[in-house]
Amino acid sequence: MRYYPSLILLFICVIKQAVAQTSPKPGLTSNYFRIIPASENSVNHRVVLSSDVDSTWDKWKERGYNFGFNPKITPMYTTIDGILSTPYMIQVRGNANERNRKRWGYHVFEGYASDDKSRITFLVNKHTEQDRPVAEAYYYGTAYDHSENAYNWFKIGSDVRQHSFLFGRDKAIFYGSLKMTNSLTLGNIGKEDILEKQPEKDAEQNFVDDAKHVNFKELKGAGNGAMFYDKDNNIIVIKVDGKWMKVVVEALPENVKYPF
Repeated sequence: MRYYPSLILLFICVIKQAVAQTSPKPGLTSNYFRIIPASENSVNHRVVLSSDVDSTWDKWKERGYNFGFNPKITPMYTTIDGILSTPYMIQVRGNANERNRKRWGYHVFEGYASDDKSRITFLVNKHTEQDRPVAEAYYYGTAYDHSENAYNWFKIGSDVRQHSFLFGRDKAIFYGSLKMTNSLTLGNIGKEDILEKQPEKDAEQNFVDDAKHVNFKELKGAGNGAMFYDKDNNIIVIKVDGKWMKVVVEALPENVKYPF
């Protein structure tokens, strides 16, 4: 008698036998619980769990389930009714039909809040910025668009209020100190970088103009201590007592030189 090298294989076999005894169609479970050889001529095995493609599934009627998927070619969600634990790791990989294995082919994780609509999302390669593919993380609300208010705060550091670091769509709030190990570059902003009127198109499709409007809105509402580099006039400005003022600078001393 040959023994499987892994306890999980034995566990799956027990599940298969138990489900098969109660299934309305004996042998049906073999389509969804499979133990297959690791490779050709190998004595080792691995486990595959799967669900059918069924566009009439009730959950496909809900936006949180169908958004970004095609129910006609996407398998139904496979549910594990318990805590999922592994001593190794959880991995999400692409495949030949990636757009219907991950939401739009981008989302690798989603975690829903108690309202069953708001969610934190991790995704990869939806965008390219600064000539490189981007991995993104955000907390999406219930507006279901790309406006600033559609995104909640994503907090990093701790769960203590008014501590750590908050990140939104267009703003970050650092409750803690910030230590730089390299230079700090102020925003280089000129007339071509601001747009007073809110663009009508969705921010995802009109991201350039929307970003210009964000610049205008944030500078207009900036509080004391806000700074930026006015590239049209080559000056650094700071808001003091409600007014924008020029920061006075002077040339380096003659004996100070940098190799860059």
